[in-house]
Amino acid sequence: MYDILSGMRIIELSAFVAAPLAGLSLAQLGADVIRVDPPGGGIDYKRWPLTEDGHSIYWAGLNKGKRSVALDLKQEDGCETFRKLLEASGEDGGIVLTNLTGPKWLEYEELRKVRPDLILVSLTGHHDGTAAVDYTVNCAVGIPFATGNATPDNPVNSVLPAWDLLAGMTLATGLLAAERHRRKTGKGQHVKLALSDIAYSTVSNLGYMGEAEVLGKNRPAIGNHLYGAFGHNLPTNDGRQVMVTILTKRHWTALLEATDTIDAMAEIADRTGQDLTDDSGRYHVREEILAVLTSWSKSRNYSDIADVFDKARILWGPYQTFCEMVENDPRASIENPMFEKIDQPGIGNMLIAGSPLTFSSMKRKSVKAASNVGADKQSVLQDLLDDDNG
Repeated sequence: MYDILSGMRIIELSAFVAAPLAGLSLAQLGADVIRVDPPGGGIDYKRWPLTEDGHSIYWAGLNKGKRSVALDLKQEDGCETFRKLLEASGEDGGIVLTNLTGPKWLEYEELRKVRPDLILVSLTGHHDGTAAVDYTVNCAVGIPFATGNATPDNPVNSVLPAWDLLAGMTLATGLLAAERHRRKTGKGQHVKLALSDIAYSTVSNLGYMGEAEVLGKNRPAIGNHLYGAFGHNLPTNDGRQVMVTILTKRHWTALLEATDTIDAMAEIADRTGQDLTDDSGRYHVREEILAVLTSWSKSRNYSDIADVFDKARILWGPYQTFCEMVENDPRASIENPMFEKIDQPGIGNMLIAGSPLTFSSMKRKSVKAASNVGADKQSVLQDLLDDDNG
């Protein structure tokens, strides 16, 4: 954990992915993130994957490095303690991060009565305040109809909660911007983000929306092909798959030289009239290019292909399962300075990632495990309220 945000104190009321990820990202930069949950844990405390004895590996991953306080916010004494935590002195405090909707006392205008310079950062489903989650947003922005081998009657969802992840990082950005504004003006504010706005802005920024509006076309589902360029998986003769991606003329030239397919690609270009030095040209004859490269790759084993591609500086990567990644990939091991082995309560010794950011003026500190729900209540109250009654 870096110290760059040392002193910043954030009270997190959250569940699932987006808001916890925002809190995690800030905690890894040194902020004191105090996650408040109901006694016994909130609605995401037992989310899969679970160990055999019921501990959530998911929950531990998103809440490491935070302090945990259990408060029953349905009771007045729990609400009063929450207000005291919010009111606690210090210019770096008075920040609340949440994706939960609650009673009136948790609204911005009520909380700023407790602390006028309050920064409240909140995530909603839609901009009108109605509910949504990643799965219900993703289906509405067209992505499942352009994923994999989808058909009009068989859309394909993604296993990656992309909108939650982008929302989490955007929440963290918004919080830091609001904190900078408060330092300059002394004024807090309510920062709001809608999960669906993350998705709609992204499909606008990346041209998916413009393609539909301007060209009147839906993005096609093309399996593992790279839209508008060349990229695809190649099989090896020992049962592996590798992904190769061509984004520049240098990549293309290097690939042809490395695979000894210059003549075969020239024949495709002459026959089709496509310029294979251009992204569009390669995309139009992608299946023919793939057939040539597949013939080359299927006659070689994985290690030989890896060696050839590495020497030629080709953009490529191995297909591997989660288990294969953990067992074999040095980038997902303690060889990568981002990772440490720590003892996670209830789970045991496990590989944990710290912040993916590196700073030239400071070193990474040890990753802290996720606390059990409520484990830090007494120390938090002592630190902030000079109260040792728990």
